[in-house]
Amino acid sequence: MFNPVVIAIPFFAAAIALEAWWSNRTGVAVLDKKDIWNNIFIGFASVGFGLLFGIFISAIYSGAYWLAPFKFPADAWWSWVILFFVDDLAYYIFHRVSHETRLFWNFHVVHHSSEEYNLSVAVRQSWFSGLLHWIFYAPVMLLGFAPWMFVIMHGFNLIYQFWIHTKLVGRLGPLEWVLNTPSHHRVHHGVNEKYIDRNYAGVLIIWDRLFGSFTEEDEEPRYGIIKPLRSYNPLWANTHAWVEMWQEIKHRPSLFSKLQCIFASPNMDR
Repeated sequence: MFNPVVIAIPFFAAAIALEAWWSNRTGVAVLDKKDIWNNIFIGFASVGFGLLFGIFISAIYSGAYWLAPFKFPADAWWSWVILFFVDDLAYYIFHRVSHETRLFWNFHVVHHSSEEYNLSVAVRQSWFSGLLHWIFYAPVMLLGFAPWMFVIMHGFNLIYQFWIHTKLVGRLGPLEWVLNTPSHHRVHHGVNEKYIDRNYAGVLIIWDRLFGSFTEEDEEPRYGIIKPLRSYNPLWANTHAWVEMWQEIKHRPSLFSKLQCIFASPNMDR
């Protein structure tokens, strides 16, 4: 199945290299080369795991589409317009839950644990997210969108999000009201108290404005997670949150408190 994200990998690599070159040449930022290479390795491995989980996820999406009482016609332009908004809203919901529920944060923390902010951070993605993330997107197929339509639309949604992981682009005027921009996404990656759990948007910032999770960038963000990872080990980046959660579960006295540890907010683990 055509996946725009996989096709875009050479573009990602070139853009990461260009940003690093420009940053060093102009002195606008000092980039941690070890962190960049670690992000790239994590990103390539996540593609491999994604292909592995893709077999399982494709079966679920196909089943959901088969159950859909109505099928959107792929040759109608309005189907793609509706899908764009549906997919972007589904991403907002997935992203918000990934920050506000520890179970899903344990996957997403990989993306946030770098203390740098550059284009390489965009490809720093969880290896194991395919285990559960389909829960947020299977309803798109139940609405009647063919899985291949979703893969294409969602792929372009993720490609859009690549370029907003940079310090090199400032405010974009009126576009800041509608689109997710580097300024908005810097807020999202910030661990400043006022920035935590804000700006979940994929492409459209309107969801954050509508659902009360929007914050303007008005101070320099500090990046990473509240409890710094301080490791370049890619396996530990993907597993440390699970280890920490399991250790905490063992010391919780009741079943209810153990379930809270899994499904409640991750609290200070960021």
